[in-house]
Amino acid sequence: MIDETVEEIQEMQTHSSSTVAVKAARALEDLLSRDFETVEEFERALDHNSNALRRANPSHASLVTTQRAIVKMVTDAESESVEQAKERMSQAIDSVVEQVVTAKRRAAENAAPQFEDGMTLMTHDYSSTVLEAIENAVADGVYLDVYVLEARPRYLGRKTARVLGEIDQVDATLIIDSAAGHYLPECDRVFTGMDCIVDGTLYNRVGTFPLAATANEVDVPVTTVGSSAKIVGEAFRFENDFRSASEVIREPAEGFSVENPAYDATPTDMLDSVVTDEGTWEY
Repeated sequence: MIDETVEEIQEMQTHSSSTVAVKAARALEDLLSRDFETVEEFERALDHNSNALRRANPSHASLVTTQRAIVKMVTDAESESVEQAKERMSQAIDSVVEQVVTAKRRAAENAAPQFEDGMTLMTHDYSSTVLEAIENAVADGVYLDVYVLEARPRYLGRKTARVLGEIDQVDATLIIDSAAGHYLPECDRVFTGMDCIVDGTLYNRVGTFPLAATANEVDVPVTTVGSSAKIVGEAFRFENDFRSASEVIREPAEGFSVENPAYDATPTDMLDSVVTDEGTWEY
């Protein structure tokens, strides 16, 4: 299960960073069924497998921080037996998963009031927290028009559009990324998710920076929604992921090169607000 989860994270088969953190935490439960002679052997195996999960996508702050938290809780417990260590790991996993799920839910609840009835908004890529916030707003009787950027080259915006298309009170329109500037003047606000915020920089799926820059140019406020655990300090070093050229072009690139970064960097001074489980910060 751990190896399969590492591969899934590397291939970005799971689109939500919060979901990635939960899946990675649960993957460690595979160690519960293995035999270990000593506590030290178990803790080495935990550290090794947790490192593998973190390395699968070191850009995910929530993945890195939750894995480190699980390892720390187990090693700090100083268990006297392997069974005690396994029990402590099981408790640590449950605790971390509950924290991630609760933080995501509260962030969506805090963001819901920003979705006003009759609003036209634009969103980018696929953020499960933004979608949950929209669902909360709709449950309160709000009607929305939503422009969704397709998010090339993996077209994750299509998944967002399909989810929104099933909500009666949402009129969703899928547009190509380069059409953002054409439709932004019709919008009241832009909403994005976040991979992480580090030292005044929002790192999120590529395309977020040009969307925020264009929104700033036409005076449309930008709000980012996500767990406070994704706002990290200098101890976390963001590492971009450069994806396969085959996601951009199917035929061989002859006479030219292809770059395919998964994330870009947006200065937080381009944002109007950041909404987390702990509240709202305005810039």
